[in-house]
Amino acid sequence: MKRSPFVALGTAIALIAGVVACAPNVAAADRLRIAFQKTGTVSWEIVLIKARGLDTAADLDLETTELASTDAQKVALLGGAADMIVSDWLWVARERALGDKLLFTPYLNAPGAVMVAKDSPIHALGDLVGRSLGVAGGPIDDNWLLLQAAAKRQGLDLTQNPHLDYGAPPLVAELFEQGATDAALEYWNFCADLETRGYRRAIDMVDVEKSLGASGPVAMIGYVFSESFAAAHKDALKRYFAAVAEARAILAEGPGAWAPIKARLNLKSDAALDIYRRRYLEGVPKRAIAEEAADARKLYRALAEIGGKELVGDATELDTGLFYDPKTGE
Repeated sequence: MKRSPFVALGTAIALIAGVVACAPNVAAADRLRIAFQKTGTVSWEIVLIKARGLDTAADLDLETTELASTDAQKVALLGGAADMIVSDWLWVARERALGDKLLFTPYLNAPGAVMVAKDSPIHALGDLVGRSLGVAGGPIDDNWLLLQAAAKRQGLDLTQNPHLDYGAPPLVAELFEQGATDAALEYWNFCADLETRGYRRAIDMVDVEKSLGASGPVAMIGYVFSESFAAAHKDALKRYFAAVAEARAILAEGPGAWAPIKARLNLKSDAALDIYRRRYLEGVPKRAIAEEAADARKLYRALAEIGGKELVGDATELDTGLFYDPKTGE
């Protein structure tokens, strides 16, 4: 009797499956699911990591998701749809106080600036009084709270300004360029974009941080993940952050590596790219975790003073246990 070709095929598949089952196990690359905001800069480094094969060399499988907002990132992390996101340590501190054991490792110490027109009379905090101001990120954004805290120490109350516009960074930048506000408190990459259009930085948030007691630029933004994930993926995290450091070293070497970023940002000139490159490199954290944590505690007190319990909950002091050093895994 003739055997059905489907039976023969099934037999062949079974034999192949048996061979595969008996073959030595090949360890799969460690998968890291990273979610980040579409307008953020994490993608720049990840694109370079993948283009240069740094992920493969580190035996990592990077699964990335671009989301529309910072809130969407947080939902993804807390809901288990992502292993890591990029957020600020203030949010991490609030979540830890609520029982979510999250960790933070510094990513960026370029918090942004108050941007104004080239010929604007605004040069210092006092010049903002009575002016219309656009605030990226909303009323409890870190930059805005720190700016308020610094102003308060000078006896100024910026919340009494007659016109405050809160919104997503692109909207705030658009309103500012249209002349709807006298100034815009923006994130660093939107500041860089405005600089390429002839606007200037009137008040740098690094200077604001120093006025509140910080000894240097503070990395408010960083990678965030759970304690349980860190414990189970200690070596994978070490390899990932080593790849990130290598990518940053490549970006620091020269403008050649920036071609994909220039295309992604749709920049028309090398001069515009140079502004982005310079601001990005200024924002790469260079300090030890202990120094970052010490300055974060000082800023946290200033933020708690302005935002009160609504902002920080019952935690009057920053839980510096939230800081994670990928080199040591602690």
